[in-house]
Amino acid sequence: MGKRLFWTALSGLMTAAAHAAPPAPLPAQQLDWQPWGDSAPQGALCSGRYVEPGYQLPAGETPQQIRTDSAEAAYGDDGGTMLSGEVALRRGETQLESPRVRVNAARDRAFAEGPTAVRNPGLLVRGDDASMALDSDAAQIDNAHYVIHDQRLRGDAIELQRLADGRYRLDDASFTTCEPGNRLWRMVGSDVTLDRTEGFGTATNARLEMGDVPVFYWPWVRFPIDDRRQSGFLWPSLGLSSDGLDYTQPYYLNLAPNYDATLSPRWMSEHGAMLGGEFRYLFGSDQGTVEGAYLASDRGGASDNPNDPDDAFEDEARWYIDYQHAGRFSSQLDYQLAYGAASDGRYFDDFGRNFAEQDTDHLARLARMTYRGDTWRLDARAQGYQKLDYPLDEDDKPFYRLPSLSADARWSQDNGFYQEWNSNATYFWRNLDGVDSQGFWTDEETGNRRRIPLREAANGSRVHLTPALGWRADPSWGFFEPRAQLWQSSYQLDYGNRQTDRDEDPSLVAPVLSMDSGLIFERDTTLFGTDWRQTLEPRLYYAYVPERDQSDFPDFDTSERAVSWGQLWSPYRFSGADRLGDVNKLSYGASTRFLEDDTGRERLSLSVGQSSYFSDRNIDMRGAPDTLPNREDNYQDWYNATRDRSPVITELEWQMTERWRSRYSWYYDPDRSMTEKASAYLQYQDPAGHVLNLGYNWQLEGFQPQDDEEDRLGYNREDYDVSFAYQATPSLDLIGRFLYDNTNDRALEQLAGVQFNDCCSAVQLVWREWVEDNDTANRIDDDYTDRGLFLRFVFKGLGGVGQEADSYFEEAIPGYRATSF
Repeated sequence: MGKRLFWTALSGLMTAAAHAAPPAPLPAQQLDWQPWGDSAPQGALCSGRYVEPGYQLPAGETPQQIRTDSAEAAYGDDGGTMLSGEVALRRGETQLESPRVRVNAARDRAFAEGPTAVRNPGLLVRGDDASMALDSDAAQIDNAHYVIHDQRLRGDAIELQRLADGRYRLDDASFTTCEPGNRLWRMVGSDVTLDRTEGFGTATNARLEMGDVPVFYWPWVRFPIDDRRQSGFLWPSLGLSSDGLDYTQPYYLNLAPNYDATLSPRWMSEHGAMLGGEFRYLFGSDQGTVEGAYLASDRGGASDNPNDPDDAFEDEARWYIDYQHAGRFSSQLDYQLAYGAASDGRYFDDFGRNFAEQDTDHLARLARMTYRGDTWRLDARAQGYQKLDYPLDEDDKPFYRLPSLSADARWSQDNGFYQEWNSNATYFWRNLDGVDSQGFWTDEETGNRRRIPLREAANGSRVHLTPALGWRADPSWGFFEPRAQLWQSSYQLDYGNRQTDRDEDPSLVAPVLSMDSGLIFERDTTLFGTDWRQTLEPRLYYAYVPERDQSDFPDFDTSERAVSWGQLWSPYRFSGADRLGDVNKLSYGASTRFLEDDTGRERLSLSVGQSSYFSDRNIDMRGAPDTLPNREDNYQDWYNATRDRSPVITELEWQMTERWRSRYSWYYDPDRSMTEKASAYLQYQDPAGHVLNLGYNWQLEGFQPQDDEEDRLGYNREDYDVSFAYQATPSLDLIGRFLYDNTNDRALEQLAGVQFNDCCSAVQLVWREWVEDNDTANRIDDDYTDRGLFLRFVFKGLGGVGQEADSYFEEAIPGYRATSF
């Protein structure tokens, strides 16, 4: 995706003829601006704030009544009145201030000699000579300077008119949200209209100036002047790379308070013209989005992945659609709809939707309804997804659930007994094209013939029942819980044209027995001058699952689980319901925790545990009993199936101070004197916004079981991960990450960025380079490096240019919270 990220920037440089400029701005003290001085709040981005003073005169008894205050008053021969000497005149919520004010004989208009100030709630206008209607809201001020306090908006105009309907019309005017004295940016237009009632403004012959340099031009533009949504053009994005030009011009449609849309025409020199769009809605408890894009005929273009052919989609239509909806019928009954589809598996690699689009590997398809009651939980769904691989191998196509019905319930008695009912019925389906009766198909990329395993070759239904009966004693000093579950699975399978002598109606009934127990000891202690409460929690767990022949069973949704702390206390070796692993083990371990005596907050926890096996684990993904993996071909799998003990698992979490915390885990095999997995993590998090993360990870080849050989790690992996975010000032953030693969002596990801955020603008600049593994974890020769430069401008109160990447940064740098622009 590197070519999509290179940079986004302002486009449309000023080309119109120059027109008259607004008057020079006034000093800050004349615009109700008050510097913070030593009283600035923490994190303040501006050097001060606008403070609206009170009225000099009280309101009249009616909105039409006029009150005045002046040092002198004189009456002319024509019946008019001349007020002088710091004159203040108020009608309703409008107050006029000037050294001299003349009121005509009809008492319907006042004329002020500058300097003049006109105040309304949340608005100040200063200027030279002015006239104001006394029977309406109309007014006119020459060489005007205005401030809208709440929106932090200010500007200047050759002439400002307040129309009778409350709108403001400005000639040769400007506006900006920058504080007085800051000329970073301003919008300038020959004819500007501000509608405070509707919350938007319009301008003709408008240009954006940065400093004194015009950088953008609109013949006509509509812009917001408060937080309300407004229809109009959004900032375009311009991407430049070695692959050419990428320009997008979105247009926002504020259709109603509860729904809106965005249209995004896009032109790419390498691919052609594309139209994208998004529609959002909210109706009561229902909400959703529909987004998509369409390109009628792709010009082709190079692939970022050197392993993929260039011009693979020349003259083809490229598109995607993604629909998401969630709703609720009642507090207990809700539903969800989702449908995503793309023209091909390389769509998002070529076009993308956001900064981290390389992480989009599938599009979901779902229709679900769920009932959650006090006893029962019912779920009905049809579910699937499109896997976004290019090309997509036949054996990688996902199974659809058409449908899947679940009914689960739990009953508990006061004497500690409980009963569970767990049931699911699902029909699994996928379409396998080009697979012959022997299960062979031809790989379109390499031309090699590959074979789909029999366990993945059938469509069919599965009924899965796991009722359970248990009893739990849970006193304050420990717990004891025996539990018996009955595992029942039955299938009706259809292998189509595949030749096989497998049973098409296999079934399985087996018990799942377990007993969990633990004790809790507590003592008060003092360490380092602090009072603590320490616990010691030994735990003993036994599980038994008999061996059952599952060699005729399919593999719809199952994978083998890796050893973990949670697995020590579980009878299940597989996820999903297509395999029930044989188990006869005793797990034992202990945990200790240190709690602050005054708050009860946990500062440190240390856990150590292990399992002992009383028999080999014969059932693997092939499901055959009395068989073991071949020791010569796959030693690690054979060893895992025959070892007498699991690795000793040690886990530590330590909140060292309010700012420092660490996490550590160690999986050690004492029989081989070998570490199978280890990780260490240290984090510093400052309330001011600073974050530092140091990570280390080691994993033995084959430790993580995988069904697909390409997903199995093909080497001992050792990597280091360093990331940070540093708030140098309230306005300046520095972020970075370096992920290093020590085994293969290469950087997996490098990220460096700077974010500047002040009173009226923000800039986000990030460079990223990363390694794509091409979906083959067992090899690195087909990996390739991608890179990009990301640039985003935000002009506060006006909009911004570029794509938001905050969510990716927060994921890449744990503990970091992006600055709100």
